[in-house]
Amino acid sequence: MLYNLFDYFKDIIDFPGFGLFRYISFRAFSAFILSLLIALFVGKKIILRLAKKQIGEEIRDLGLEGQIQKKGTPTMGGIIILISLLIPAILFGDLTNIYVQLMIVTTVWLGLIGFADDYIKVFKKNKEGLEGKFKIFGQVALGLIVGISLYFSDQAVVRVPSQKTKEAHAEIVSQEGFSDKVSYFKEEKSTKTTIPFVKGNEFNYAWLSPVKGAVGEKVTWIIYVLVIIFIVTAVSNGTNLTDGMDGLATGISAIVGITLAILAYVSGNIIYSNYLNIMYIPNTGELVIVLAAFIGALVGFLWYNSYPAQVFMGDTGSLAIGGIIAVAAIIIKKELLIPILCGIFLVESISVIVQRVYFKYTKRRYGVGVRVLKMAPLHHHFQKEDVPAIIQFPKRALPEAKIVARFWIIAILLAVLTIITLKIR
Repeated sequence: MLYNLFDYFKDIIDFPGFGLFRYISFRAFSAFILSLLIALFVGKKIILRLAKKQIGEEIRDLGLEGQIQKKGTPTMGGIIILISLLIPAILFGDLTNIYVQLMIVTTVWLGLIGFADDYIKVFKKNKEGLEGKFKIFGQVALGLIVGISLYFSDQAVVRVPSQKTKEAHAEIVSQEGFSDKVSYFKEEKSTKTTIPFVKGNEFNYAWLSPVKGAVGEKVTWIIYVLVIIFIVTAVSNGTNLTDGMDGLATGISAIVGITLAILAYVSGNIIYSNYLNIMYIPNTGELVIVLAAFIGALVGFLWYNSYPAQVFMGDTGSLAIGGIIAVAAIIIKKELLIPILCGIFLVESISVIVQRVYFKYTKRRYGVGVRVLKMAPLHHHFQKEDVPAIIQFPKRALPEAKIVARFWIIAILLAVLTIITLKIR
């Protein structure tokens, strides 16, 4: 908003300092600091208000260390993350940018779905929360909004080398006799995306289309939108499953956010994208501002959410965080890097699926259900001991803080691997 305001008045008022708002680095740093401050100071008041209204977490006794002590800890703390993210993003982002608009819509949309789920659990005393079909419907609807917006928006393009433009320019150079130092690009709609460990580093969803030509192009976009829906749903649910220990999902999401901010910056910079030989995507620089606010909000929230947690984010935070990560990766065309970057979210989701499927299979076939893990999701497996399961490592239960710290370390390693895959082909 401030960017748009100062841009509007730039020819009317020559005020010292207005020019700073042209720089992405200045606005990203400002968004980070403001979001951090909001989370720290406003967040404390929100936590006190939640505690006063006795909006506490209902705890089932699952035999986990320190679990009962968490009873009554305020939940719905995701409100802190949403407020801390949205205010700086709106203030410092370019609100005419389609990518900023999509990130704001994603935050509000999934935040409201998560809030509804938490509201039913806390105020209606219904432990099941919002019915799963409504959550899925909301996630699918968001995927459609994102996919359709990317299809119709004139801003959602990539710039690719154009041999035709280069040849036309070369002819002018030969006639006029000036130096040929121009880059040759054309803007086009594209369903290409980055794929790791492959020469060329790109995958085109058009390859999945059974038909070619104009019809094939429409089919390709339908496939692309379906992929977007799947990614938004999978990542938001994966984040939700990971949110089971103090600071676990918050810390991992901050690491993922930093990585996405780096990728967004290089993708939106013609020099760095050319050096890394990745797609140059105009206007994604504005995404850095939103992600900077996202990181600041998470770091500020972690101040209260780290062990022992003073507040839990609830679905209000976890669903929104997952959606933000998914949509940001889709925008910068790095969604196929998500299995690496969000490897912990992926493994957590797989652990739940494997645990349920194998338990039901063995119970149906042998009459007795067999567990693969001591407990799912995976992070709870490390908190249990003396539980019959196929995988018994580790023998002894680990303290919660140690498990969280080790998961953070793995998340950092995965983030580094994600970035270096751009050069490993």
